[in-house]
Amino acid sequence: MSLEKIRDDITKVDREIIRLIAQRQDCARKIAKIKIHAGMPVHDEHRTAEILESVFEQAVEYKIDPVAVQKIFEQLIAMSEDRQRECFGDGNLP
Repeated sequence: MSLEKIRDDITKVDREIIRLIAQRQDCARKIAKIKIHAGMPVHDEHRTAEILESVFEQAVEYKIDPVAVQKIFEQLIAMSEDRQRECFGDGNLP
């Protein structure tokens, strides 16, 4: 397999990752609507802990660096919370 072919494969994977991040952001927007109606805050410490534990375990299963994966998901969670705050209007928690 050539270097160019592998780089093309990585580019395709990168595009899919971006598509999935956009999908995740759309889910965050939908969650914001539910939270606004329920008077819930954006940040959910328990849910964040669940996600970070889950992705750590999945990374171990796939034999990739679980700490690095957690850092990536910390950023994804922050992006989702930012998107939710945008939906709340001025960025303040209810």
